[in-house]
Order: sequence, then C-alpha cells, then structure tokens
Amino acid sequence: MEIAENAALIVVDVQKGYEEESWGKRNNPAAEENIAALIDLWHKTGRPVVFVRHDSPEGSRSPLRKRYAGNDFKDFVEERRGKGGGRELLVTKAVNSAFYGEPSLRRWLAGEDTAQIVIVGIQTNMCNETTARMGGNLGYEVVFPLDAMHTFDQDGPFGWSRSADELTRATAVSLHGGGFAEVVLKGASAGTC
Repeated sequence: MEIAENAALIVVDVQKGYEEESWGKRNNPAAEENIAALIDLWHKTGRPVVFVRHDSPEGSRSPLRKRYAGNDFKDFVEERRGKGGGRELLVTKAVNSAFYGEPSLRRWLAGEDTAQIVIVGIQTNMCNETTARMGGNLGYEVVFPLDAMHTFDQDGPFGWSRSADELTRATAVSLHGGGFAEVVLKGASAGTC
C-alpha cells in the first residue's frame, strides 16, 4: 500500500476515559505504541494530522464527557500535538463519525487537497469503523492500520457477546471486504511512507 505524501493521519478518540475499568476487557496492548509511532512518522514527514476528541454531552455518565478528566487526550497524544512539521486540526464530535465533528473534517481535507486518510485510535469497531465507512462513501482512499487501534469486549442482543478480538476481525472483514478501506498493519503502512 502506497501512502500519499499528503495523506492525513486521523487519530480518533485516544482519550483518558478509555482507561476506566467500566469499559471491560480490551485487546491489542500495543495499540498506543503503534499510534505514537505513526504520529511521529507523520510529524517527521510533514504530513497533516487530525486529532479527534469525543465530547460526550454534559450531564451524561460517560467517561468522555466534557469537563471530566477522561475527556482529555492520553498523555502520549497530548505531548505530540503541535510538534509536527505538517498542518494539524482538532475536531470535536459527539457522535461516532469524525466527519460529523466541528470544524468540518471534510472541508479541511479538501483544503489540504487530501484524498487518502489513515485512521487510528479507539474504538476499532465504533468510531474508527464509522469514520472509515463514511470516508469510503465520501470517496477517500481509506487506510486502516488494525494494530494501531483497540476495542473492548461487548454484549449485544439475544444474550450474544463478542470478544474485542472477534469484533476487530469482524470490522476488518467488513471494511476490507466491503471496499470501504484497505486494512493493513502499522508496520506495512509505515514501511511505505
């Protein structure tokens, strides 16, 4: 997979609130290390980086709610913001897709003349997947480094439940098989940057 010179790295919801036990068991303990490596690579190469923060509504019990410590970016992300050679954007959202945030991600990407986006962050099967699907539908070439993200075990209807690894595999198959994104590993995407 060839990564474009102006491909935008979209870092989704890497927030302290995801460290709370209420989320349950997660997968991919190397996610943060891989996310950091990709941010560093984008900074080194002067590519654009978008930091996305989920702002759950005030009054909610979400660990990602505004004016709560869990809303803050994890330290390794916050320490990297503003340190790169390329342009950066902070998008805040209250829904699953970064394309429904403020300011407009789509408008900013158009201004950067960016046609390729690389999505990393939390959660694989939620905000990352939703952003990837929308990006694919909007005509972007979407790259999805599966080892630079993580998710949590989840319960569903009818007594069904799935592990974080099962959800990750389902997301990878749906996005890749459905033509929404090229699912890769960080090492594969970093090697061609």
